[in-house]
Amino acid sequence: MTVELGRYGVWDRAARWVGRGSDAAELEELGYGALWLGGSPDGSVLTTASELLDATEKIAVATAAVNVWTTPAGEVNDGYRALAWTDRFLVGIGTGHGEPAGEVRHSPYQKLIHYLDELDVPRDRLALAALGPRLLRLAAARTSVAHPYMVTPDCTARARETVGAGVLLAPGQHVVLESDPSRARDLGREALAEYLARADHTPDWLRDGFTEEDLAGGGSDRLVDALVAWGGVERVAARLREHHEAGADHVAVRVVGASDARRALRDIAAALAD
Repeated sequence: MTVELGRYGVWDRAARWVGRGSDAAELEELGYGALWLGGSPDGSVLTTASELLDATEKIAVATAAVNVWTTPAGEVNDGYRALAWTDRFLVGIGTGHGEPAGEVRHSPYQKLIHYLDELDVPRDRLALAALGPRLLRLAAARTSVAHPYMVTPDCTARARETVGAGVLLAPGQHVVLESDPSRARDLGREALAEYLARADHTPDWLRDGFTEEDLAGGGSDRLVDALVAWGGVERVAARLREHHEAGADHVAVRVVGASDARRALRDIAAALAD
């Protein structure tokens, strides 16, 4: 049985979840169904996952995603076995931010195939960070959850067409609770900067109709508006619902640029409940 993620979850850097058991319990009470430990974390993320699971009763915990270049599959197998007592733990894997120096040459796709072959984790406890069609098809064939990160509702709709009905689709969405367009876009650009500085997402963004000009200079208004849900809480909630209308089963919410992210998540939860 696939891990129950609920309709919405919270995505944050893995390091920021350390020692946040009480926050996790509050998010559970607010109705969020999953905690995503993001940012290509290292093997220590499994210890953090255990801490969050111990602090909660219902909410799922997912890695988003364990970096297949830097974390040996055997380490993940050991971590999964230590958490096999619960049906709330989802092992998400991905290629992170590229092949490290000294790695035996594989394409990212080949590396994922080899890694999946080495994993001793049931398919219904596996997720794959996947954007392009090839990786989405791999997610559908070998895991139970496809997790495309930083995508638009249109991308979610295309991802659903690609994976079909047999896999949960859980896109990630950046959120800025700021109604001033200039300020909101500045905060959005700050959040996108690290991704624009790398080539990971570029092919997917270009395939989705953005241009090289959109990716230059910190990102065009068009790019920021598409990838970052900004505005008042009702406007943000409407964007999150659009992903479900496009075929998502779950949306992982990443609040950026907020002085009080906990309050932002409370406000978003209230708006989604309405």
